[in-house]
Amino acid sequence: MKKAFCYPILLLLALSLFSCSEKEKTIHKPNIIYILADDLGYGELGCYGQEKIETPNIDKLAANGIKFTQHYSGAPVCAPSRCVLLTGKHSGHAYIRGNDEWRSRGEVWDYVAMIKDSTLEGQRPLPKGTVTIGTLLQHAGYKTAIVGKWGLGAPHTDGIPNKQGFDYFYGYNCQRQAHTYYPVHLYENEHRVYLRNDTVPPHTKLAEGADPYDPTSYAKFKLTDYAPDLMFKKVCQFVSDNKDQPFFLYWATPIPHAPLQAPQEWIDKYVKKFGDEEPYLGDRGYFPQRYPHAAYAAMISYLDDQVGQLVDQLKELRIYENTLIIFTSDNGPTYNGGADSEWFNSAGPFLESRGWGKGFVHEGGIRVPMIAAWPGKIKPGTTTDLISAFWDVMPTLAEIAGLDTPPETDGISFLPTLTGKGEQKKHEFLYWEFPSYNGQQAVRMGELKGTRMDIFKGNMQINLYDLGKDLQEQNDIADANPDVLGKIATIMTEQHEPAQLDRFKIKQLGDE
Repeated sequence: MKKAFCYPILLLLALSLFSCSEKEKTIHKPNIIYILADDLGYGELGCYGQEKIETPNIDKLAANGIKFTQHYSGAPVCAPSRCVLLTGKHSGHAYIRGNDEWRSRGEVWDYVAMIKDSTLEGQRPLPKGTVTIGTLLQHAGYKTAIVGKWGLGAPHTDGIPNKQGFDYFYGYNCQRQAHTYYPVHLYENEHRVYLRNDTVPPHTKLAEGADPYDPTSYAKFKLTDYAPDLMFKKVCQFVSDNKDQPFFLYWATPIPHAPLQAPQEWIDKYVKKFGDEEPYLGDRGYFPQRYPHAAYAAMISYLDDQVGQLVDQLKELRIYENTLIIFTSDNGPTYNGGADSEWFNSAGPFLESRGWGKGFVHEGGIRVPMIAAWPGKIKPGTTTDLISAFWDVMPTLAEIAGLDTPPETDGISFLPTLTGKGEQKKHEFLYWEFPSYNGQQAVRMGELKGTRMDIFKGNMQINLYDLGKDLQEQNDIADANPDVLGKIATIMTEQHEPAQLDRFKIKQLGDE
C-alpha cells in the first residue's frame, strides 16, 4: 500500500517541479519596453547631433547601449508605420498603407461630433486575427500593454488594442483626438475615461482682437489634464504591477507631434534659453502658441525626463538588468503646426522641409533614431550602421522571447547586432510604398536608393541616389547606372502586392 501510495505523490512532485521550471523560464525572459516617439526627427536627440534641445536621459540610454545610424520607419506617417511595426510586413504587403480616417462613417473630422458619438472616432481597423507583436508575446507568456496613441482601429471594431494582442490599453484610440494634448477623454481598454478638460477643437485660433504677444491670450489652450502626464502614470503603474512577470510595454507617446503644448515649467526653461520669439498664430494648423520654439523643445525634453524617471523606476524595482529598452520614432519631423524643423535641424544630415521630411520617402521622412539598451547583453557605447527597419522588430522580439518568427514577415532579426553574438543576416534591399502625397515608392539597396515620386500624376521615372556621397538626395545618378535602375524597378514591381483597401490602391502599379 505504501508503494502504491508513493507513485502518485512522486508523479505530482515531478509535475510540480516541471511546472516550476517552466514558470522560472517564463519569469526570467527579459522585459521589453518599446518607446515610440511621434514625428521625432533623426537629428532631434543630443546623441544624434542636436544642439538646441536637451535630451540627457535618452543620450544616456545610447551611452549605455547601442545607437543605430541606418534604421528606418515603416512609413513616412503615423498609422502605416505602426502597422508595419506591429505586423512585421513592409508597406507593399501591409494591410494599412496610409492614414485612413474612414470617412464613410460621417463627419469624422468634427471634433465635437466625435465626442458625442464614439462611432466616429478612430482609423480603419486591422482585421480580426492579425498576428501582431502583441499576440506573439502573449503566447510567449508576456503581459502586454500599449500606452499612448493607437491609430489602428476605431472603438467597437476588431482593430482595438485589446483585440490585437494587448492585455491593457490606455491613451488615444484615435489619431485625430490626439490633435490636442488636453482631450475631453482618453480610453482605458474599451471604455472612455473623461478628463477635466473643456471642449477646445483642434485648429481653434486666438480670440478676435487678442494680443498675440500677450501670453494670457493663449490661456484657453492650456487646460487641466495633460494627456502625457496621465499616460506616463499608467506606464509606471503597468511596470509596477507586472514587475514579477515578463512584460511587453509599447509606449507610443504622442510627443512631439503637433500641437505645441507642453508643461509651463518646461516652456519657461526654453524661453530663458532661446529668448523672445515671434508667436505662432495657427496659420499652419493645430493651435496657436506664444513661444513655438520653446514649446517644441519643451515637449521633447519633457519626454526625455519621463524616460529618465522610467529607468529609475526599473532600477528601484530591481528589474532594470532584465529589461530591454528600445527608443525610436514613427517617422521624420513635420512641417506644420508651428514646428520649425529647419530651425532645429530636426532631420540632422538630411533635408527636413516640406517635401523632404514627414509624408515623404526621402531620408528625412523615414530615417529615424533608434537606441537599444539592455544591461549585460548590449555593449555600452556601441554604434552600428546595420541597415534595418520597423519590419525587423517583430522577428527580433520573437527571437528574444524564444519564438519562431512568423513566416509571412518581411523582417530579419537584429538580435545578433544587439548582443554581438551570432551572425547578423542582412537585407538585400528595403522597400517602401506610400499611396499618399501623390503616390511614392522607394528602395534602399546597399548605399544606393531609388525613389519614384508623383506616381498618381503619371510619373514612373525612378531617381537614383548614392547615399554614401549624397545623404540629401540631390544628385540623380540614374542615367549612369541603368543596370541598378533595372534591379530597383523589378523590386518595386515584385514587392508590391495589390492593396486590399481601395484607399491604398495604386492603379499605376496594376491595382484594380
